[in-house]
Amino acid sequence: MQFNTKLLHGAGTKVIDGAGATLPAIQQSSAFSQESAHKLEMVFDNVIPGFMYTRSGNPTVSAFERRITDIEGGMAAVACASGMAAISMTILTLLEAGDEIISSSSLFGGTFDLFSDLKKLGISTNYVDEFTPAQVEACITDNTKAVFAELIGNPKLDVINIKSISEVTNKYHIPLIIDSTTATPYLIRPFDYGASIVIHSSSKYISGSGNAISGIIVDGGKFDWDFTKFPNLENYILMGKLAFTGKLRNDTWRNFGACLSPQNAFIGSIGLETLGLRMEKLCNNALALAKALEANPNIPEVCYPGLDSSPYKSLVDAQFNEGKAGAILTIKAGSRKKAWTIMDNLKYATIATNIGDVRTLVIHPASTIYGHSSLEQMSAAGVTDDLIRISVGIEDIKDLIEDFNQAIEKAV
Repeated sequence: MQFNTKLLHGAGTKVIDGAGATLPAIQQSSAFSQESAHKLEMVFDNVIPGFMYTRSGNPTVSAFERRITDIEGGMAAVACASGMAAISMTILTLLEAGDEIISSSSLFGGTFDLFSDLKKLGISTNYVDEFTPAQVEACITDNTKAVFAELIGNPKLDVINIKSISEVTNKYHIPLIIDSTTATPYLIRPFDYGASIVIHSSSKYISGSGNAISGIIVDGGKFDWDFTKFPNLENYILMGKLAFTGKLRNDTWRNFGACLSPQNAFIGSIGLETLGLRMEKLCNNALALAKALEANPNIPEVCYPGLDSSPYKSLVDAQFNEGKAGAILTIKAGSRKKAWTIMDNLKYATIATNIGDVRTLVIHPASTIYGHSSLEQMSAAGVTDDLIRISVGIEDIKDLIEDFNQAIEKAV
């Protein structure tokens, strides 16, 4: 099946309902009964499949997980309460005190905060300014247990060459974890390029309308786990290449209670059905708006990976579907005052701290999502005091261009 067909007819989409429903039911139940005490025991012990308690599994959530697994080309997935929960559960499943992460320094501000909190648990992070194979390899130590990066940095909008980085991580038997939230499976399936684990904040483009919080972790099922290097996976050695998912689902995720609600899983599944159509429109709008703003003499700098002026344009063309570069762009206004004036005078763009909505959203990162970050972290993430991040929506592009131009004129 091609992409849009698979969204509607792939794994996890079949509805079994005696009434003939065309959409999956929301199993809004805390617990699930079994016909005997012995059968409930076997479900608890994972001897037979089944559901017992929504914190450890739910039919609606399971269907959402299967759909994401299918379109990503992975082997298993675990849905979480948020994108940040997904990152947290992944790291805490793999690493323990004394272990190290190598990460791109181009990160969402909340991920910086999380990695800072993990330091208190003895898990440290080594940041790489230029996420090249040489720089990543130079940072690897005996304690390195994960390499982490956002595929399209938010808001720096740098693009990771997954294949070249995976060649280094495979050489040292280290899993490559890719946060593909800003790319989505519509642009790229990171497993095809060597990623080991893929994470999404499915609150964004997958749900698509700013109506639910969720996250998901997808296991490619191809990484050859060294159980001497990852002793915390030893109890799941019989699961072989799915040992990570075994520990994640039956240990870390379940014990921390980071489960996704059935209602939000349903919203994610429904949003997923139009992901391809929305991303095509969003990407086209983003490119057109970026070109228009680049031509505006009152904007000092426009950053969008799909522009010919971007250093990532050739990688976008080689790595992404039809050379599309996502739906986020940034502009520099010249000062914080001008940035805020532009934002305050926009008629169609909403000032809000989200991305991936059907409506255009703008934010001033320096005063909001990077409020807890150091100046060094902000600089590494491409955040300046005059930067505006634009998450482009599906409005008619002529209206968006006119709106931004009139707001810029007022700021000038």
